[in-house]
Amino acid sequence: MIKGVGGQGLYIDLTSQSIKKKPLDEQVVRKYLLGAGFLSRTLFDMIPDGTDPLGQENVLGFATGLLTGSMFPQSSRHVIAALSPLTGIWGESHAAGFWGPELKLAGYDSIIFTGAARKPVYLRIQDSTVELLDASSVWGHDVFETDTILKAKHGRNCRVLSIGQAGENLVRFAAVMNDRDRASARSGIGAVMGSKNLKAICVRGTGKLEVAEPRTYLKEMDELHRRMLANPFTPGRAEFGTTSLIELMQHIGRLPTYNMRQGVFDGYDKIGGHAINQGHLIKPRADWSCLQRCGRFTCVSEGPYAYTGGSPEFESQAALGSRCGNANLESVLYSHHLANQYGMDTISLGGTISWAMEAWEEGLLTEDDTGGIDLGWGNHESIVKLTKMIAFREGFGDLLAEGSARAAEKIGRGSERLVMAVKKQEIAGQEPRAQKSMGLAAVTAARGADHLYGFPVLDEVGFDDEIRKRFGEQYLPQMADRLDPTYKGIMVKECEDFMVVVESVGLCKYGTQIPPEFYYADIALGLKIHNGLDISVQQLKTIGERIVNLNRLFNARFGITRKDDALPDRLTKEKAPVGPSKGQVVELDRMLDEYYSSRGWNLKTGLPLKSTLKKLAL
Repeated sequence: MIKGVGGQGLYIDLTSQSIKKKPLDEQVVRKYLLGAGFLSRTLFDMIPDGTDPLGQENVLGFATGLLTGSMFPQSSRHVIAALSPLTGIWGESHAAGFWGPELKLAGYDSIIFTGAARKPVYLRIQDSTVELLDASSVWGHDVFETDTILKAKHGRNCRVLSIGQAGENLVRFAAVMNDRDRASARSGIGAVMGSKNLKAICVRGTGKLEVAEPRTYLKEMDELHRRMLANPFTPGRAEFGTTSLIELMQHIGRLPTYNMRQGVFDGYDKIGGHAINQGHLIKPRADWSCLQRCGRFTCVSEGPYAYTGGSPEFESQAALGSRCGNANLESVLYSHHLANQYGMDTISLGGTISWAMEAWEEGLLTEDDTGGIDLGWGNHESIVKLTKMIAFREGFGDLLAEGSARAAEKIGRGSERLVMAVKKQEIAGQEPRAQKSMGLAAVTAARGADHLYGFPVLDEVGFDDEIRKRFGEQYLPQMADRLDPTYKGIMVKECEDFMVVVESVGLCKYGTQIPPEFYYADIALGLKIHNGLDISVQQLKTIGERIVNLNRLFNARFGITRKDDALPDRLTKEKAPVGPSKGQVVELDRMLDEYYSSRGWNLKTGLPLKSTLKKLAL
């Protein structure tokens, strides 16, 4: 029997209001782990081609990882997946916090929703008690209000996951929020919850997790904690979270600016980590078992952008700041706060607004389109105003709520060439001409443009030793050179395999991929002493490769081939105009060939070869 888990899955048909409990399938766990792997297998089997992402036939899954809720550093995470309403393909999102561990302590590792409720409902879980309740008291309320109302009703110790008005209004990049400001942001999963009339999941668990090897558990976990605290990146992470990445990205020319026209921003220091710490930081915050404390509490004390709450991380700073030419820090902080309040992905939010700003600059959008809103670069008042309008689908916000790709399709006029997205999902805060591996990772990621599916940061700044350890001396110096496309296909493939394993065991990518502290052997140790699973390093690598291939097969069901693994022409044909990457383009085809060869995929179609699937028992 597997230890360290809740032991059961919930299967809920919202149409019939039926709730079933099933024991965790050990055979599935051994082949796919939990978390992202479990959902990849489950939803592949349940979602046929032709499914409408916002129809009741879509399936919505939640899963914790095998190590979620353990003492392994940064073991706080859960995964949510469905067919994405933004991209129409595999949709997956992740968050930290305390909701995932709480679900496990209640005795459950996963929740699968099918169908759709006739009226708004929420799911309440209190250990063995699982019930669907009327959500009329919270429908129409924002994330913060929903959290307050449900805790007043069910106890202050329960953990609330919910959607805000953006999810209710089917904004295609709506997020699912937990613990008030922890966001499962990408892929528009919040809109799937909204389409199912599912407002929230309120969890209280008073159980315990039984570890497999209690005699050695504390000793081994203590050593992992010691290593994490001793890592040279940990003090900086505790001091700044990810906010100081603004300064780093500016330094290497990877900071998306003016809708990704360039990778440097003159006002970077006004929206960076030092500016936040000096004027707005209240204190750091940590999630379950987190030693790095990436979270922040911040405030703007007065004026039109006054708030107190969770701080933006780098992606929000870039999306709502430099990407829109906005150097007004208080507006960046406040727009992020509103996105949390209404439940929206800040990457797609900023990416869509910046598309509109460039279209405005070129005269492709006018006041007749925007309802009189001025979309000049850096107009922070318009950014804040549009954040609310998008969440409520008001006026011009109704168009932008579709995301930049669909908005451009509706507007036309040549605005399509200004869309900085892959498979209809906006590219994250990584200007790929300054780091070629990020360009490749954005197109191969299963959920559309995505920097975290592979998270190839090993060529970012000075991880030569880690490359040497993982790949060998023969790949240096080219693999470590962020501007050299050589060997990037090999690196991205390996990073993707590892990252899906990390998402399947419930760990944070800070501490595994960056800073490079924990790798396969450490995860294998955790699975042994916490779960009692004897899974070798090679078996973990095979599991990761299996999950990535299964995600590709899912997308093939919805028509994805090599032609869709493409970046905007701006990034592959137009040389970076300024900064450290000046003159660079992304040599995508060359890297794709290497990536497909490394994966055992057809070079023309980008689909897995039969021999590859056989090797992976698919």
